Amino acid sequence: MHGPALSGWLMVALCAATGVYCLVRMRVCAGEERRAAGGEALMGFGMASMAMPAAALTPPGWSWAVYAAVFGGVTLHGLPALRRGGHHLHHLVGSLAMVYMAVAMAAPATGAHTGHTVGAAGGIPVLTGGLLLYYMAYVLHAGAGLVPVTAGAVTGGPGQAWTTRPELALVCRLAMALAMLAMLVTL
Repeated sequence: MHGPALSGWLMVALCAATGVYCLVRMRVCAGEERRAAGGEALMGFGMASMAMPAAALTPPGWSWAVYAAVFGGVTLHGLPALRRGGHHLHHLVGSLAMVYMAVAMAAPATGAHTGHTVGAAGGIPVLTGGLLLYYMAYVLHAGAGLVPVTAGAVTGGPGQAWTTRPELALVCRLAMALAMLAMLVTL
């Protein structure tokens, strides 16, 4: 990821913490929710590794191909799940965005002049813009879902385990969507 090192480290910490939470949530959930938590954990750890500041660790050239292959496999694995609804479409868009960013980062910077890239290291502007719009809409929608309508609207009681609270799962998705926005902006 391009950009200042501090913001890169903050992104690494946010995505890794989200991945850890999703792994913990995966242990206590079952069925479809468990699969979703596993996918979100993979996404969180993948985003954390992609957000590593280049000043701290310059990834080898082949690493972007590995990212593209892993998230391409996640995309193919998630295609049949689209029929079941839920967050599968969002997970598919996220996996495809990760493949797109890995391919864009692997492409050598080429262009007519210095500072002008044409479909290279910065990606395809129209596709990047579409993903930015999608994630902005998702962040606004997920953020609005966290605002309780009334004081009694908060789900779960004081005895509910923190790992199974639905608003924490939504916060997890919101954090990763914000991180994806930041990664797309700096692409």
